[in-house]
Amino acid sequence: MTQAQPNNPLHGVTLATILEQLVEHYGWEELGRQIDIRCFNVDPSIASSLKFLRRTPWARERVESLYVYMLRRQHPAA
Repeated sequence: MTQAQPNNPLHGVTLATILEQLVEHYGWEELGRQIDIRCFNVDPSIASSLKFLRRTPWARERVESLYVYMLRRQHPAA
């Protein structure tokens, strides 16, 4: 049984979508400054970043946290 999670901004959003939106909003250079990991700073691509983030929990947590921060800054009333 699937339950709605209205207070969870990550519910139903794939890691690929999160990363694409962050790159669109910040760009690779700023994203690499915000979260200093090699896959954002050296020859960045969505595919290589997804591969790294899927097997590195601490990095994924930072990316998800930045995504939530970005959403809250875009929609402060929500």
